[in-house]
Amino acid sequence: MTQPASAPAPTPTVEELEAQERRLVFRRFTHEDAWELGSLLVEMARERQAPVAVDIHRAGQQLFHAALPGSAPDNDAWIARKRRVVERYGSASYLVGARHRAKGTTFEESSRLDPDTYAAHGGSFPITVEGAGVIGAVTVSGLPQLEDHRMVVEALERYLARL
Repeated sequence: MTQPASAPAPTPTVEELEAQERRLVFRRFTHEDAWELGSLLVEMARERQAPVAVDIHRAGQQLFHAALPGSAPDNDAWIARKRRVVERYGSASYLVGARHRAKGTTFEESSRLDPDTYAAHGGSFPITVEGAGVIGAVTVSGLPQLEDHRMVVEALERYLARL
């Protein structure tokens, strides 16, 4: 007897993505937080055998980076491009792309930014601190863009639940 295939989770709406950003906020974000959050993402990726690279930046400084088996140098280039979108727009890279798609266009067509420098693809999420705003980004690259985004959101939810 075969199990029915589970339906994929629906693509989140712009409103749902914006709600994630409002909910996933830190009281503070230290080097230790970067290490623990990055380590959680690595643990999750290992459990799933996900071929990803993980990166955490704060205020222009790389605080955490790991490349798991199956990841490639291209993942680091994608991380940089997605992170720049978060830094420029103050929103998740997937949300920025979704906002453009909701308007019937694409980020590449309407942003007028160099696609070799910026990528509004899922996987980079703002690190937001109460009273300070966006101070950095946590990024995953190596899976399809919605899966990259979901992995980061899941890690943030799990990490913030511990605090």
